[in-house]
Amino acid sequence: MFLKTSFTTLVVGLFVVYVLHTCWVMYGIVYTKPCDSPSGDNCITPFLAENPKLQLSIYTALRPNAEGGHTLIYKEENFDVNSKFERIVNVSVPKKTRNNGTLFALIFVHQAGITPWQDPRQVHLVAQLTTYMIPRPPEISLISGQDQTLGLNEDGQMNKLGEGNHAAGGRAGSGASSPSDDPVSHWRTRLTLNIVGDHFIFDRDNLPSDVHRYLRAFQNGKKMVYLPLLFVDELSNRVKDLVEINSTSAELPMTISYDAISLGRLRFWIHMQDAVFSLQQFGFTEKDADEIKGIFVDTNLYFLALTFFVAAFHLLFDFLAFKNDISFWKQKTSMVGMSSKAVLWRCFSTIVIFLYLLDQQTSLLVLIPAGVGSIIEVWKVKKAFKIQVFWKGGKPSFLFGKMDESERRTEEYDTLAMKYLSYLLYPLCIGGAVYALVYQRYKSWYSWLINSLVNGVYAFGFLFMLPQLFVNYKLKSVAHLPWKAFMYKAFNTFIDDVFAFIITMPTSHRLACFRDDVVFLIYLYQRWLYPVDKTRVNEYGISYDEKPKDKKKPHKD
Repeated sequence: MFLKTSFTTLVVGLFVVYVLHTCWVMYGIVYTKPCDSPSGDNCITPFLAENPKLQLSIYTALRPNAEGGHTLIYKEENFDVNSKFERIVNVSVPKKTRNNGTLFALIFVHQAGITPWQDPRQVHLVAQLTTYMIPRPPEISLISGQDQTLGLNEDGQMNKLGEGNHAAGGRAGSGASSPSDDPVSHWRTRLTLNIVGDHFIFDRDNLPSDVHRYLRAFQNGKKMVYLPLLFVDELSNRVKDLVEINSTSAELPMTISYDAISLGRLRFWIHMQDAVFSLQQFGFTEKDADEIKGIFVDTNLYFLALTFFVAAFHLLFDFLAFKNDISFWKQKTSMVGMSSKAVLWRCFSTIVIFLYLLDQQTSLLVLIPAGVGSIIEVWKVKKAFKIQVFWKGGKPSFLFGKMDESERRTEEYDTLAMKYLSYLLYPLCIGGAVYALVYQRYKSWYSWLINSLVNGVYAFGFLFMLPQLFVNYKLKSVAHLPWKAFMYKAFNTFIDDVFAFIITMPTSHRLACFRDDVVFLIYLYQRWLYPVDKTRVNEYGISYDEKPKDKKKPHKD
């Protein structure tokens, strides 16, 4: 029985097990078992249940242990744990930090009226206010040579957030005109703090390991009491909020946000924060990790759970589409009914999109699938044009196969469709490239070329899917298409519509996700209009109906 199980069934079964296991793990993260008897000696009660008068104090220091001095930048004397607030403060930047150094924030929650160093029951955390990133190169007008640096936009944001930032405009000078590949210190303009507002009573024997490192307790008579659970939300530090620090940035703005959270949300945030940190240890850059942060921070928690299931199904359909597409093209020996020019265009467009995403420094979450897709499309072109590669003396030589009569007829329809499209497509692409050259700025001529090509692909690329529709119309058949892989890709296209609003990507790439939906609907209409004749032997010599009840007139092909 097991030997007869198909590979697809096995994959779907593993997928269901994976989803159920993930749901169980997520339930274990957000649910914490409380202490059964609150008055027992095995329970740890909250210090906040006594309603103490607390104060929030934030200091800056060059070292995380405050050696070498510290500076008070903000304090909330009547600190209410359950009251949400947001404050904007101007922070003095030390000279060492301005010279590509670092700066740390020391956050204390302690008893009101005394300094945190005098309070034995204070809790504190250290957060890094700076990070290192390679600055983006300036963009210029390729015709006039006028410079437009990224720093100008950053200066505009700084002037809106606070005062005393006129000196930061010096970055538009010599530092921006000669960009370096060396990492430069950037200022994190947001500091997000959280404290668990629930008066949760922990069981000492069932204390979660993720909470244990944030929990600080003391003995109060026979009871154990834990101090407020303070948490610094590192996931809220986004790349878009970073400001480059230069030698003249004497003062920089920072937004301090506070909100109370539940224990379940705290545990979830800790696990996600650790996951992002692990990705950075494996080589993910700050920008790559930022895409992951955006999914968690900018999304509602319930919508995030829906996103997980959508992503899981996207992964399943992606794998099944890949498997069926490879199987279809691996067995493909004839191009009857298939638009070879559409295959060639898909190969060209996927390579252009990959180079564009690479030029835009897009996240690896988008870049890696695009690169794999480009390799697969090159292989399809080799199969479609029956190309054989021979190596002689280290130099490759190519041999193209010959077409039979049926393939020539398909090629005629394909050429005719491309002829009609060229009348509309070429003038629009050339006009768009000239307009971009005159009115927009780019890093280099290569950047302009890639942007012009990719704009043509995104804006009018779906037109190159029309030759296949035209061939289907002429042959009155869709039996030659890989429908299993096609339907999996159709499902993924609609899933991509959801991800288009979640993952950061260029606007043109986002619009392309919705563009493909229209073409897929037309393909579905053609499948309904031209039903497959199962009595006809296909190009593999297979008939799906060995004993037909009614003889039907076969297709002309």
